[in-house]
Amino acid sequence: MDGRLPLTSAGIFMALLISACSPSDEKRQVSLEEKTAQFEKSLDAIEDPKLKDAVAELGGSLLLLERAQLKLDSKPVETEYGEDALAVLKHYPTPQALVDTYINGLFVLHKDSSSDYLTDLQPVFPFNFSIPAAFLFPHGLQWQSVTLSNKRVIAFQPEWSETDPGIQLSPSSSNVTNPDDLTVTYPFIEGLDVDIKNQPQPVSLQGTVEVIAPRRLYSFDLTKKDIGQTRTNDNLSVTLVKLGDNYAEIEFSNSEPPAPEIAETPLNPLIVQARDATGQFLSRSGSINENAAQIAFYQKQLAKLQQQKLWSESLEKQLNEEQRTFEKQQKRHYSKVYFNGTIETLEVSLLDFSGVTVTRKDLDLPVRRFDRHTTAKTIQPLSLPVVVYDDNAPTWLKGATLTPEQLKKGVRITQSVEDPSAARVEFTHLRSFNDELLGSSFNPGDSPVSFFTEDSSGKRDGSIELPPEAYEVDPLGGTITYDLNLFPQTPAFVVGSIPLFLATVEKQTFDAHQLPKGLELKGNALVVDSKVFPDPDWRFFAKDDSGNYLKEILAVSHDASTEGPALFAVHYFYGQPTRLETYQRTDLATVQYGFEVKLDKADMSSQAQ
Repeated sequence: MDGRLPLTSAGIFMALLISACSPSDEKRQVSLEEKTAQFEKSLDAIEDPKLKDAVAELGGSLLLLERAQLKLDSKPVETEYGEDALAVLKHYPTPQALVDTYINGLFVLHKDSSSDYLTDLQPVFPFNFSIPAAFLFPHGLQWQSVTLSNKRVIAFQPEWSETDPGIQLSPSSSNVTNPDDLTVTYPFIEGLDVDIKNQPQPVSLQGTVEVIAPRRLYSFDLTKKDIGQTRTNDNLSVTLVKLGDNYAEIEFSNSEPPAPEIAETPLNPLIVQARDATGQFLSRSGSINENAAQIAFYQKQLAKLQQQKLWSESLEKQLNEEQRTFEKQQKRHYSKVYFNGTIETLEVSLLDFSGVTVTRKDLDLPVRRFDRHTTAKTIQPLSLPVVVYDDNAPTWLKGATLTPEQLKKGVRITQSVEDPSAARVEFTHLRSFNDELLGSSFNPGDSPVSFFTEDSSGKRDGSIELPPEAYEVDPLGGTITYDLNLFPQTPAFVVGSIPLFLATVEKQTFDAHQLPKGLELKGNALVVDSKVFPDPDWRFFAKDDSGNYLKEILAVSHDASTEGPALFAVHYFYGQPTRLETYQRTDLATVQYGFEVKLDKADMSSQAQ
């Protein structure tokens, strides 16, 4: 999560405010809370509403920035690995080739809704991105209309209207995880049953897309030896100001101005990645993009605002002019980037927007229907004119060779004692390919659990005799729930074992022209006979001649009837498979995870009352 000023919303910082402060930061925390209380008190004294809003926005942003800095600085250095943010670009010869793939790989799915008055449309993009590794280039997508099966065109509107009596096209309000989803809403008539089959269905979606591709991307590889030095490549330069255990402070610049076409477009040309001693990419935990000079400038502007009695256009004009002047003086940009783990090497990449290619395209996309389960006997084509690779597949497939030791090592133990009558100890692990192939036939075996007190030195002491209702073990869920009100003594330790499950997976590789019976390639679609390769036990991955795994677009199960057995499955890929890998679960073993957990202390005062 990035912290940038000026800010208009405190919400983007909330993800940073989840870790507790270490004791060494408690004084800073108290000072910050006092400062926040004083600021809120000063706000109450401002009578002019516009002035009050301006002070609240800028002052609140500065306080949130300080809070974010405190949280990031006090976060313990715990290793967590992430993905290569530039992996997708490395598959294409030029930035423009990536842009063309992004646009030409877009299609629209028809999705059933729970209501006969709604039809959902899901735009499917060839690349999945998450913060901070969002799509690398500035881009915009605007939907304009949907054409129905009766030739009627419904214009897009930014939100659904309760008073509009007609058919509407608006953003979906039911799916916050896919903000690009749309909903076609049919009019509701009180007392009249509506059959969705008789409604005109969406057949195509219209819109426009624009993507700005930079002239180039250049990466600087840096280590501690580079601290204080400026590295330059043509018009791009980077200075490693400081490199801590889990953070890097960087200044960067482009001596050429942005291309005229994007002079007013907000740009973020910096991509910073870090690796630890293993060579793996560390995940990011946040960044602060304002240096001391910038923060001092905003504090000065805040002080000026707090001295005013009334808001005026001349004041607004003066503040904006001061900000423009200050920003023009900043020849170099700053960023302090935090990572989850100890940094060994840095890869600092800059997008060069001194020259750009702006791609604009009108979209008229057919609405396709691919239900997850269908009784249709014919195979629909879904061939798109792009090739997209699955860069997560190699890491994901390491789960096929997981050992009992690796499985145990990945266990994380968390506790909750907020409710003493339902205190919990939970055992979890990061989901892997092993979990995907576990199936549903588990034999957890015994899960013995005992609670112990502690002696005067804090070591484990005697066991506690308990009634059966004092605690409950859910071996499949990996949880122990206990009621402290039923304990004759305060427990300090819990000891026992919890089951983990490990699949034995057999891998085979086939040439696309020599597939075994039950597997057939039809263009970019793999057709799987479900009787020979039943879904719970088998998974399939495809590669092309580059040796990279192709990304799967979607999969469809063709069933004998709505409740009948699966006849065959179809897996569609972005590209033409030339090699196929099959993974079969041949066995399932139970691995007992033995533990001794020091229990968190619960506050029993409220229970006693």
